[in-house]
Amino acid sequence: MFTKARIQEEMRKGHIKIEPFHEEQLNPNSYNVMLADELLVYDCDTLDMAKNNPTRLIKIPKKGLLIEPGLLYLGRTVERTENHGVHASIDGRSSVGKLGVNVHCTAGFGDNHFRGVWTFEIFCIQPTIIYPFVKVGQLYFDEYQGAEGEDVFNSEGYSGKYQDSNGIESSQLWKEFLKEC
Repeated sequence: MFTKARIQEEMRKGHIKIEPFHEEQLNPNSYNVMLADELLVYDCDTLDMAKNNPTRLIKIPKKGLLIEPGLLYLGRTVERTENHGVHASIDGRSSVGKLGVNVHCTAGFGDNHFRGVWTFEIFCIQPTIIYPFVKVGQLYFDEYQGAEGEDVFNSEGYSGKYQDSNGIESSQLWKEFLKEC
């Protein structure tokens, strides 16, 4: 895991990009990311992996939004990131978790050459008021270990269905079912 100084060094080299970047969000081993002012919720009681499930957008007002247990909320980072030859991972902040709010429990890995905002799952143990632009997660970085002689900075990178995301992305798993037919 990279230290603060190493994150700054990799940013200077262009291997890590965070926009917008705020120095005060840089920690000893991570970078705090903020929750944007919107959430996406699925608009059906039963989700089907093989279908593009309907969703609706909810704005988070400045005065806060009450989220309820038993519902899945999808949020996104304010920050857009890129990583080249460096792998990025995201986790929820412990201060948020200590309120019973789970932020990003699965698939927190940013493949090589990923570009975009990060979508994360949010759910709570008990009713909780959340606010826009609060620091809810942390990005942390590490090196890729390629094969001997492999140039991880110029190797093939991520080009999947979430590349260049600018908004909250609902599950695109249904697209894989189309390929199987």
